[in-house]
Amino acid sequence: MARILSALGLVQISLASWVLQEPDVLPYHPQRSSWRLQGRVPEKHQVELQVALRIDDDRHAALEKIFWEVSDPKHLNYGKHLSIDEITKLLAIPDSRVDLVKSYFENAGASVEVAPNQDIMKVKMAAADVEKALNTSLHFFDHAESHGRHIVRAGSHYSLPAHIAKEVTMVGELLQMPSLSAASQNVQGSGDWPNSCDAKGCKGLVTPAVLAQRYKLPSSSEAVAKNSMAVAEYQGQYYNPSDLSAFGQSCHRNVTVDKTIGGDKPIPGVEAELDIEYIKAVAPEIPLTVVYGQQFSLLDWVNKIVSLPDSPLVHSVSYGNDEKQQSSVQYMFTCNTAFMKAGARGLSILFASGDQGVCGRQGCGLIKHAPFHPDFPGDSPYITTVGGTNFKGTGIGEETAWSSSGGGFSNYFGVPDYQKDAVAAYKASPDADLPPQELWNNTGRGYPDVAALGGSKTPYCVSVQGTFAGVAGTSASCPVVAGVFAKLNGLRLKARKSPMGFLNPFIYQNPSAFQDVTSGTNSATRRYGFTAVKGWDPVTGFGTPDFEALSKAAMKAVAGDEALLVV
Repeated sequence: MARILSALGLVQISLASWVLQEPDVLPYHPQRSSWRLQGRVPEKHQVELQVALRIDDDRHAALEKIFWEVSDPKHLNYGKHLSIDEITKLLAIPDSRVDLVKSYFENAGASVEVAPNQDIMKVKMAAADVEKALNTSLHFFDHAESHGRHIVRAGSHYSLPAHIAKEVTMVGELLQMPSLSAASQNVQGSGDWPNSCDAKGCKGLVTPAVLAQRYKLPSSSEAVAKNSMAVAEYQGQYYNPSDLSAFGQSCHRNVTVDKTIGGDKPIPGVEAELDIEYIKAVAPEIPLTVVYGQQFSLLDWVNKIVSLPDSPLVHSVSYGNDEKQQSSVQYMFTCNTAFMKAGARGLSILFASGDQGVCGRQGCGLIKHAPFHPDFPGDSPYITTVGGTNFKGTGIGEETAWSSSGGGFSNYFGVPDYQKDAVAAYKASPDADLPPQELWNNTGRGYPDVAALGGSKTPYCVSVQGTFAGVAGTSASCPVVAGVFAKLNGLRLKARKSPMGFLNPFIYQNPSAFQDVTSGTNSATRRYGFTAVKGWDPVTGFGTPDFEALSKAAMKAVAGDEALLVV
């Protein structure tokens, strides 16, 4: 009896020493997730995790202060971006904190790689060791859109010993499930413009020439030293060089990938080839990097790009989280910190707003209309979000909001200063016809910030798997806008000015540089949504690019700026 009581005492002490992590995230349940539980992970299976170390509050505040200053064209420090080493010194993570956490995981059987800024550790270890170190269980999950690939996630909450937990923000991504909603494929086009591509399959579809005409892109642009751009690819999405070559030859554009980070296989995926073909359709003169994330991890991707000494200046990402359950405070804080580091370095990050209207990937219920579901990271104040449009008619001209374009107001983040006036004007507009207040957060950050063609009425002509087909979605809109800003960087770099970095302060200070979209609602198949109006709105932002106007605004914004590119 005494031995049993003693054992129970040890169990109680052991349990008391563990601290639950990301407690506000609901553990996996099949009714809340589109992912399917497949079974336990074998003990020796190697698992890679991202451990985010705690950043002292004053150091985090200092990073955010600099982030806003270097991103604001009206601030004296605009464009004075930091180097990796300067960010490391600014964050000042104590060596004792790094050593403590590193030793804990190494003693648990892991190999540990500390990021240059010392705030992130990449941990690789056997599944059995992970389960012991984090007091959890690991499982395989698959998805209808995962192309036969699976991910490893925790089947329940995870914990850390108290003395380690106080030095760690989170361990990712154990609870977050990625969204694998695919762009709409084989969509028929209805455009009556001439087919500028040689492929007959491009007839009636959006092509590089359509974008050039609508967004007033120059017929040619000069390659500028140090200019660069990138696309991020997940969910087993690769590109096939033969597809890219076929697109380039048919549509008369130089479509090549200059660098691939993370490995690649010649197995074509429509998302990857859409991204590559159309960011290069807009900016064929700019070197392109494909950053592949085989871990299905947003944290892995963003910490990878902020750790690269020569990170591309503009990043286009068609990615979001699947369900509300995954967005913990700690997860969003860690992502947003990395976004701020990127902006402080002069990197621009653009995300697609999603293709499910105001209801997001989780939906708004079947009988009673549930509240809207804003998307993360689309609603983050620290990145630029791109919505989708259609042509209003059958020709190249005025645009209207795509009904399935993601947009709305964040439930987590307040209205940032750069958009307070724009958001207030939208809510005061008699044309807004706001949906019932109980469905959305009146005090949240509004998104998207801008938009581009991407709706199902105006699908893009994409070369994929040896054929040309119509593809729609904000996954098309995002690389187009990213390519536009990459071209603007070229103008600035040629004038020996710094890159644009975080774009939103510039965007909100120059609304006339965009082609306003004043019609359409993003209700998708539901009754309620937000309506596009004159000026900014949570459907199309300020509208679609006008490269001629943007070029003038970009150069005017740096007229007195002597900051140079920092690498």
